[in-house]
Amino acid sequence: MTLRERLHGNEIAPVEAILFGVVDHGDERSAAESLAELSELADTGEFVVAGCMAQHRRHPDPHTYLGAGKLQELAEAVAQTGASVVIADDQLSPAQGRNIEEAVKVAVLDRSELILHIFGIHARTPQARLQVELARLQYQVPRLKRMWTHLERQRGGIGVRGGAGEKQIDVDRSELRSKIAALQRDLEKIGERKVREVRTRADRFTVALVGYTNSGKSTLMNRLTAAGVLAEDRLFSTLDTRTKPWRLAGGRTVLLSDTVGFIRKLPHQLVASFHATLEEALNADLLFLLVDGSSPQALQQLATVEEVLQQLGAGQIPRIQVLNKADQISDRSVLAPIRAHGGTSVLISALNGDGIGELEAALLEHLATVERELILLVDHSAGALRAEVRQLATVLDERFDERGSRILVRASQAAIEQLVAKGARLAAHPDAEPGTTGPSAPAR
Repeated sequence: MTLRERLHGNEIAPVEAILFGVVDHGDERSAAESLAELSELADTGEFVVAGCMAQHRRHPDPHTYLGAGKLQELAEAVAQTGASVVIADDQLSPAQGRNIEEAVKVAVLDRSELILHIFGIHARTPQARLQVELARLQYQVPRLKRMWTHLERQRGGIGVRGGAGEKQIDVDRSELRSKIAALQRDLEKIGERKVREVRTRADRFTVALVGYTNSGKSTLMNRLTAAGVLAEDRLFSTLDTRTKPWRLAGGRTVLLSDTVGFIRKLPHQLVASFHATLEEALNADLLFLLVDGSSPQALQQLATVEEVLQQLGAGQIPRIQVLNKADQISDRSVLAPIRAHGGTSVLISALNGDGIGELEAALLEHLATVERELILLVDHSAGALRAEVRQLATVLDERFDERGSRILVRASQAAIEQLVAKGARLAAHPDAEPGTTGPSAPAR
């Protein structure tokens, strides 16, 4: 049974929810402030927030998450507001969820289930739907007992085993595991195709946009490529990776990929199941790590993105830190701690285009450190090849003689091999005489 079926049924009316969470003793924020992101998630999940409740304590209670007094307050708030669901800001254990449900007498969701629900709403492609379904089933397996408590009450007297609920749990668990195995096989096939697709573009330098959800990746994608990707001020507005050509000022084209946004406490089931979708980022030559420079939580969001990249095995890919939303930052001194995080950083506004020139310059500077400089010799008659040279390589200089064009370029080894296969010839060295050619040229 899906979350929508459990809570919405056939009703069109919105579902009211009370949000609750545990925050550290030293956190002085109000309940509404500490649960602001959960509130955004609830709104994206089509819930109406009827109230927020936070408890300051060192650790969540292992049995009930909240302390006994706060749990009673939550139950009273549910009764007063008429809310039909409560949503926790952490992933609850099966026991915690069951105990809270018994106390508040309404459905209980945790942060992971809410995020899975949102991903389900936004999944558009067959691949995304498979990934969300896999993550949802993996989440459900250890929680089946809570879902069948109504049947457990039909069991016999004390000491009697094998009641209806217990038998149904065994059946459901077996069915879930069979479905999970089938979905994993389907996604493995998709993943293999995705790897082949990525490899066919090895001659193009690839840049992947990664960052916290709602950091402006899709807006930047549209700004640089006119991709027409959905960009709205909501969490997880896009799930599928899209790759488009980005034409630089000198005519060279690199590939730019927009990826799903990351978020704090992202369910590990989603990280695993979306591995194929993130294949573009895993195989990128460079990452543009977008940070919402206007957010008070920018440093924490940056740390979250770094953590997820490490989980995906993409922690070592070079990156340029892109501080976005400059149009919303009145005091730019607040960016100093983010810049101090390390590496190259560029301040932009994807919305109005400020800083895009500096971003392109930073990319070209990076290319200068990782690619080779060499001279390609192209015949006068090979006009299409000359155009392809400008697409695959950065042209630094071009001169003509009686034999054709001598083009000084900077390019990757894969691009060089592609151009040579199509008829370009290599000079032995960028400073070589016009008639000198050879199989390779040293890097500068």
